[in-house]
Amino acid sequence: MISLFNIFGAIFLINLWTFMAFGFDKMRAENGGWRVSEDGLLTLALFGGIMGAYVGRAIFRHKIRKEPFSRRLQQIAIFQCFICAIVSGWMFAG
Repeated sequence: MISLFNIFGAIFLINLWTFMAFGFDKMRAENGGWRVSEDGLLTLALFGGIMGAYVGRAIFRHKIRKEPFSRRLQQIAIFQCFICAIVSGWMFAG
């Protein structure tokens, strides 16, 4: 059985990875060279890194006015809140 420790550890790691990806992409945007694609950043956010994405955007001031990126990131956050509400309702109902 998967423990809560493992779940929180995985969520922490994906958020750390997402945060670092935003920082790396910002550095590369300023200095030129290979960049992380917007789809790559959004995929990391979708698979659990939404908090790392928002913290990375705020700290690195990266992609804060970029559309449709901002709208898609917000949609991912809403989707994850919806899923968390369903899962928590399922866990506490039984």
